Amino acid sequence: MFNKKTVRDIEVGGKRVLVRVDFNVPIKDGQVTDDTRIRASLPTIQYLLENNAAVILCSHLGRPKGGPDPAFSLRPVADRLSELIARPVSFVEVPVGPAAVEAANKLQPGDVLVLENTRFHPGETRNDPEMAKQLADLADSFVLDAFGSAHRAHASTEGVTHYLPSVAGFLLEKEIRYLGQVIANPERPFVAILGGAKVSDKIGVIRNLLAKADKVLIGGGMANTFLKAMGNPVGDSLVEDEVLDTARDLMAEGAKRLVLPADLVIANAFDAEAERDIIPVGPVPDGWRIMDIGPETVSGFAKEVAQAKTVVWNGPMGVFEFPRFAEGTFGLARAVAESQATSIVGGGDSVAAVQQAGLADQITHLSTGGGASLEMLEGKELPGVAALQDK
Repeated sequence: MFNKKTVRDIEVGGKRVLVRVDFNVPIKDGQVTDDTRIRASLPTIQYLLENNAAVILCSHLGRPKGGPDPAFSLRPVADRLSELIARPVSFVEVPVGPAAVEAANKLQPGDVLVLENTRFHPGETRNDPEMAKQLADLADSFVLDAFGSAHRAHASTEGVTHYLPSVAGFLLEKEIRYLGQVIANPERPFVAILGGAKVSDKIGVIRNLLAKADKVLIGGGMANTFLKAMGNPVGDSLVEDEVLDTARDLMAEGAKRLVLPADLVIANAFDAEAERDIIPVGPVPDGWRIMDIGPETVSGFAKEVAQAKTVVWNGPMGVFEFPRFAEGTFGLARAVAESQATSIVGGGDSVAAVQQAGLADQITHLSTGGGASLEMLEGKELPGVAALQDK
């Protein structure tokens, strides 16, 4: 299923290995507030250290505006990594250039170096060959372990593979095994659950999943567009008028498989304390907006999930950051956690909901990459993965 070489397939002892990790983590007041993504990279880092490599780590963080910005520095991440692996981690204040070369040249087997945010260099996002070559010059081989960035052809994900022997890390391998299996050969019944705000972001995914899944359950803001396409006034709800025709086409394509909400939680304002009501699907009164799926929908969706052998979930069912409009998302999280199915949850909000509900350990696989997992579910090959050496 996974036909790329991994870090197990190359000699790393006594070598310098450049690893592209996904350390795009939230930082507040110079402290990492959620280290999930750092922990996810530890198996690859520990393997390299145990096998006597010197490890050079690179990552982006946030979206700095084309130059250095202390708010997006990876230094706090290097400090947190040092705590997690209980050994010193050195840090260099540039992603490439003479200082990076000097720091890399000093490394001994078992040392760890974190380079500054790759997006501090303007060449990163345009996949500049010169920057990619400078990164490659720091090391003997390259490991891509940043699944969350593998769908972007950037200098540190795809560009560098042109200059170094390039293989997959353990996190990338695991992600692609789970998601690849779902697309290629899922155990049935296969139920996909899609939420989040926009249909337009997920048209390709819905289309691909309608061809593959036994049921596609739609919630979140994107359901509003389908409900309007069926002829229901949706009041002040978020809706994408420009894709109403596409929504009608998708409903026609997936007549038996596409499942929409049966009832809705509505509010008279986009506010945590707004007045709320539960209505069956039908006209939403003027001045009101859809904020969540209703209890009947949750139990209907939960029945589908209970019968499934494979479940993939991407995107919340409502405005779950407001506790009174979170029950759809949390109710669904409980249903997925309780099911016997192989369950894969992707996308930051869905993963956050599962973690907030205390159910993370009951999910088969929490995906670290929202955009990358969506592209895989759409059936696309990820440029960063395509560039790695085949087995």
